[in-house]
Amino acid sequence: MKALLLSGGLAMLLSLLGTPLFIRFLVRRQYGQFIRQDGPTAHFTKRGTPTMGGVVIILATLLGWAGGLLLTGTPPTASAGLVLFLMTGLGIVGFLDDFIKISRQRSLGLSPLAKVVGQGLVGILFAAAALRFPNAHGLTPASTNVSFIRDTRVDLAFAGVGMGLVLFIVWANFLITAWSNAVNLTDGLDGLATGASLFVFGAYVMVGVWQNNQTCQHLATLGPRCYETRDPLAMAAVAAALTGALFGFLWWNASPAKIFMGDTGSLALGGALAGISILTRTEILAAVIGGLFVVEVLSDVIQIGFFKMTRRRVFRMAPLHHHFELGGWGEVTIVIRFWIIAGLFVMFGVGIFYAEWVTG
Repeated sequence: MKALLLSGGLAMLLSLLGTPLFIRFLVRRQYGQFIRQDGPTAHFTKRGTPTMGGVVIILATLLGWAGGLLLTGTPPTASAGLVLFLMTGLGIVGFLDDFIKISRQRSLGLSPLAKVVGQGLVGILFAAAALRFPNAHGLTPASTNVSFIRDTRVDLAFAGVGMGLVLFIVWANFLITAWSNAVNLTDGLDGLATGASLFVFGAYVMVGVWQNNQTCQHLATLGPRCYETRDPLAMAAVAAALTGALFGFLWWNASPAKIFMGDTGSLALGGALAGISILTRTEILAAVIGGLFVVEVLSDVIQIGFFKMTRRRVFRMAPLHHHFELGGWGEVTIVIRFWIIAGLFVMFGVGIFYAEWVTG
């Protein structure tokens, strides 16, 4: 538990103090955000605001997590390493996307194909490794079972071990792509994605701690009520480091933002959320805890699908936060209300998680 608290505290300090230094570096380099021309006109004033702030989030998370382990003498685990690899790998893909936008002064970075290939490569490596590294109890970081609050009876290895690996890689990459793009779509207003992510990873701190206290590895007498997760406390420590890094970054990212996280941050955060949900065996529950991100994605899917079928729009603009912005809502009002919605989804998801254990 000390490692968990230290990881979060160190990550917050590093992010809080390191972000202004990174802002000054980006300003000197003139690495500013390019604003899309078809977006809300109020966003034109944000042109030139430093971006790629996700670099600070990633570094603060890595250093905070490592510092917490070193100060308490806690050994690293395979599960934590896998999530941090996924987060950093997708962050690099996002960094390349951001850098192309800045260097070429346009709102489009990597081509869609290049981004998918980059995300896919990182995702495949993560998924393949997640079924390895069994511990003394024979548990691997992930399993081929689709999970809700714990593994369900739906096993992707029903057709054999080899096919199970292939199906798991496909399933894991679907989750990774979906979550990274969901956070990316939500990152459209100052502090929106940062605050919502903070709620979600804060919830996963509680999930990891609870799973650790009720783990089957030490409490086998609980029978079906215990959790078959390999390193639940390690997942809580990673989530705590992410939460701390987001707290520090939000100080500078809140309206009016001094820096944006960019695709560097949004892809990394989405990857971290996907990785933690897979390794805590809460893949479907994550859609409830991260419900705001799901709503944002659905608004975009509905807009595109309805327009292709009818040539008419459901929303003034997608994703959903732009609909309200064009309806006259102030940016701060939208962000705060969406934070409230994100918090409600988190409370609902954590409530489901706890209620399932109570009812057995």
